[in-house]
Amino acid sequence: MAAINEHICYHTATGINAGFNHAGGQAATVECAQILQQNVAFEIPAIGFDNIGGVKEQLTQIKKMVVLSLKQPQVLKIMNVQPPLYILLHGPPGTGKTSIARAVAKETDVSFCLIHGPEIMSGLNGEPAFELHKAFEEAKKKARAIIFIDKLDVIAPKHEKSHGKSEHRIVLQLLTLLDDLQQRSNVIIMAATNRPNSFNPVLRRFHLVIDIGIPNAVEREEILRIHTQNIKLGADVDLEQIANETHGYVGADLVSLCSKAALQQIREKMDVMDFQQYETDVELRNELVVTKENFRYALNQSKPSALHEMVVEKPRTTWEDIHGLNNIKRELRQRIEYNDVNPYKFVKFDKTLLSGILLYGPPGCGKTILAKAMANECGANFILVKVRELSHIWFEESEANVRDVFDKACQAAPCVLFLHGLDCIAKSRGGSIIDSGIAADRVFNQFLIEMDSMRTKNDVFIIGATTKNIIDIDASIFEPGRLDYTINVPLPDDDAHKAILQHVLKQRLVNEDDIPCSLRDETKEFGGAILIKICELTYELAVKESIKRGILPQIFQSHFEEAIRFFKCLKKSTDIVNPLPLGGSLLTHS
Repeated sequence: MAAINEHICYHTATGINAGFNHAGGQAATVECAQILQQNVAFEIPAIGFDNIGGVKEQLTQIKKMVVLSLKQPQVLKIMNVQPPLYILLHGPPGTGKTSIARAVAKETDVSFCLIHGPEIMSGLNGEPAFELHKAFEEAKKKARAIIFIDKLDVIAPKHEKSHGKSEHRIVLQLLTLLDDLQQRSNVIIMAATNRPNSFNPVLRRFHLVIDIGIPNAVEREEILRIHTQNIKLGADVDLEQIANETHGYVGADLVSLCSKAALQQIREKMDVMDFQQYETDVELRNELVVTKENFRYALNQSKPSALHEMVVEKPRTTWEDIHGLNNIKRELRQRIEYNDVNPYKFVKFDKTLLSGILLYGPPGCGKTILAKAMANECGANFILVKVRELSHIWFEESEANVRDVFDKACQAAPCVLFLHGLDCIAKSRGGSIIDSGIAADRVFNQFLIEMDSMRTKNDVFIIGATTKNIIDIDASIFEPGRLDYTINVPLPDDDAHKAILQHVLKQRLVNEDDIPCSLRDETKEFGGAILIKICELTYELAVKESIKRGILPQIFQSHFEEAIRFFKCLKKSTDIVNPLPLGGSLLTHS
């Protein structure tokens, strides 16, 4: 490996208010040159390949391209091949795109210039077009250089997302600068974005596009080992186990996790140790032993940053929490147990044998809780998506929302993706609730495209749910590899109905003798979720009356009757219709 003597040109210019076209004549040229020199800060990076985990394949791929283009251009010339000068890194925030670019610059011994999109566009450092020009001109002076544009979508958004002529002018400026570099073989452009579909398509001229995705368990363990090298770990700390428990965590999240665990150990020792008594850092470090409990605390305080905008949970619902529905539970269990070899149960979903499932049945009959129990059985994350909320007045945004949902599911893998209210877009071609035209069909088509893309992924399982009969759902969603397995989830039978009421009322410390006999007959038309709400409202009414009368809470039949009347009126007002047969086994409680 060549000696490391490169410089990083970190773009931190300040106080430049002159526009790019304001300079005129020789004096202005000299002035611009002085500005360029005064506002470029150089630093030597400390980040190399050894400091980055979980992206070895991507690092090797980029390094080979940089070496070929900058250090061995004669090979390309002999083969009459244009040097690959443009590289795009895309992936969620915190996956290490900037660190990768720095490490590649260090390992290949080239200068590095960082252009931060939001900083450029803020205008605080000067006119954006001039700032771009300044960075490119400075890079040209280097023998070999990498220009790294972070958040490309901020500098060059799609035309419909731009705010006026200024963004258009900047895009033109950037295109001009890129075209000028085509004549040079000493500068490589690397760009990064976490929204690869949101930057101006005229810039889609990258020779290499690399996805820096969410690390898997093995890659997470590698990252954890790198960032605990300078921490003394207790004998009970199992980094492999922590890696398996941190689905959806990116590199930045894992670094933060290690810091939180170490900080918790420091807090515990602050009251019992005098840190000043230790003469060396090594002695102090040996006394601060980070334990499993410290990591457990850190995990409880952490959440994957890439998934903040979407609720990702680790359900604790078990099959035993579901009263009745024994045949359905047995069937779902069998679908999980196709392969009993791999200890990580979710990879038992062999997508060549097992595709998605559509659960259909009346409102509140237990479709969601079944999906959660299935995720818990697999040890998988659970994402609930209300399909109606994905719709947008601008259908292009709806299509983007659909893509984002499936991207997040992949990032949270292993994951059960639960599509609630699927009928609102899949009711029928050209007749969706969203709209009755081509635009709505485009949104539904995007769902089908994303489902098809999941066929090769064994760690994302899709479950759809609807209150409509399956004959009202577009038939294309039942094609092989999509939601081609359907299960009818009916209302509770008598035994399950009784078990739900007993369970919920027992939680409220209600004596079974206080339950009126007519309650079961009056509530047979409701699913388990509504039964729970009826019991909760009954208890609330009893508490309100006790406060009003100044007595201890006591539930009377009148409270049950009032709660039942409320939900029956609600059912009529919302026109909840049960389109399905009521026979079969039953469901319950969350």
